[in-house]
Amino acid sequence: MPITQGAAANTTSGSAAEILLELVDEDGNTIGTAEKLAAHQAPGQLHRAFSVFLFDERGRLLIQRRALGKYHSPGVWSNTCCGHPYPGESPFAAAARRTYEELGVSPSLLAEAGTVRYNHPDPESGLVEQEFNHLFVGMVQSPVDPDPEEIAETAFVTADELAVRHDQAPFSSWFMTVLQAARPAIEELTGPAANW
Repeated sequence: MPITQGAAANTTSGSAAEILLELVDEDGNTIGTAEKLAAHQAPGQLHRAFSVFLFDERGRLLIQRRALGKYHSPGVWSNTCCGHPYPGESPFAAAARRTYEELGVSPSLLAEAGTVRYNHPDPESGLVEQEFNHLFVGMVQSPVDPDPEEIAETAFVTADELAVRHDQAPFSSWFMTVLQAARPAIEELTGPAANW
């Protein structure tokens, strides 16, 4: 996968450098940048993010359990992919890039599904998700090959199976917020029979 101009600005000679996020105002307009961890420390700085929901041809949602080594919300279940665009990178490009980086697969379809703004503290880490989140829905038709440093486990679930799993296992603090916000686009994508 090619490195975007924004991604190139966040690496130095092939080694990891400071990761910058795009700070935004309440309308989603860019107002500056902040280092990733600093932006998530309480009370949090409002920054641009994205969330991806990919479905198979049977209308099942691909969810992931975050790797135990993640600094934020390790070991919890969440949507297909989520993250942050680099400064100057479009949310769509970032969503496609991170889906490939984390899951080893490119969506066969990816469409914008609106935005949602939220403020979710994570009681375990003390970090705060203060995000202006761009939502995307789409299809995946190839087998996934998750990066173990990012993802501990994946599963395809129906709406009913997700409800049971959500009652029994820990999920990310933002999961239900982004799912609810994306639901109209999910229903349009999967059709009434999928019952999303």
